Amino acid sequence: MPNLLTLAVAGGRKTQGLVDHCNALPTDRRVLIVTFTQTNQQELIHRLGSQAGDRHNIEVLGWYTFLLRHFAKPFLPFKFPGERVGGFNFEGRPSMFAKDRQRFMDGSNQIYACELGRLARELMAATPALIRRLECLYDEILIDEVQDLSGYDWEIIHELLESRIDIRMVGDVRQAVLSTNPRGQKNKQYGYAGALEWFLVREKGGLLSIDYATTTYRCRTEIATFSDTIFDSSWGFPGTTSENHVVSEHDGVYLVHSQHVDQYVERYKPQCLRSTIASGKEFPFDFMNFKVSKGATFERVLIVPTAPIKAFIQKQTYLESTPAAAFYVAATRAKQS
Repeated sequence: MPNLLTLAVAGGRKTQGLVDHCNALPTDRRVLIVTFTQTNQQELIHRLGSQAGDRHNIEVLGWYTFLLRHFAKPFLPFKFPGERVGGFNFEGRPSMFAKDRQRFMDGSNQIYACELGRLARELMAATPALIRRLECLYDEILIDEVQDLSGYDWEIIHELLESRIDIRMVGDVRQAVLSTNPRGQKNKQYGYAGALEWFLVREKGGLLSIDYATTTYRCRTEIATFSDTIFDSSWGFPGTTSENHVVSEHDGVYLVHSQHVDQYVERYKPQCLRSTIASGKEFPFDFMNFKVSKGATFERVLIVPTAPIKAFIQKQTYLESTPAAAFYVAATRAKQS
């Protein structure tokens, strides 16, 4: 099976596609599913349990757990003889000029989260046994929300693409608002929505095939069409088609004047979304931040625009890729309006 990347639009049932894929596999096929957020891990475990049955050959791990369990813990001695992993330090960072062991671990031998990708990549370079072990453990590795990866993660994925393991990835670079290492400088050009270029280079090199899934089952046509305008056409994203044909009392995309917001919220009960806690302070609503809303679905949303979003609406001035992704996430949470 060739390596495959599916780039799906918001509401495109990306996670469900992985579950359906697993359900159709032979029961003896050894599969690992990797994703970044804990929410998505729990959702995958729940859906697999209810739809694919009790399959002991399918495993779900978070990205950090994957790197700790299959890279750092078994192979740390190949780089640092006599050392063992003592845990995981999510918040800490090494000093600016730290070298060798101190670059990757604190005094309790806990691996710094921000350096885990680099350590994993260097362990891959230290011994071919690491990849060989993975090839013995898994026939297939599925990676959900692949756009959340960053830094050295891309080099790890490249090595996996060249292995005997079948790699299947799903994601949406237009929703690239999270990151495994947001402050990292390595491969920074491929961070967030820039991941698209990384994928295209690997497709050109024959390492993977890219499939575009352009149907949304969440957003009505008006919302899908509007969301397609958020990114400049130079990105080359194909247009979105909608399979939401539900008709309600209030469907589509609307501009609401600030003096009418209270009445609008009272009548239509939308989920109110804002960029950060600093936005929308003049309104006494129960807000959710754009990034936090990722993965959620609501009947309706009301978005408090940032200055760049206002410029986009009023003057068609396109946002930078990362704020554009956050706006895309916000706009595509809604089913009806």
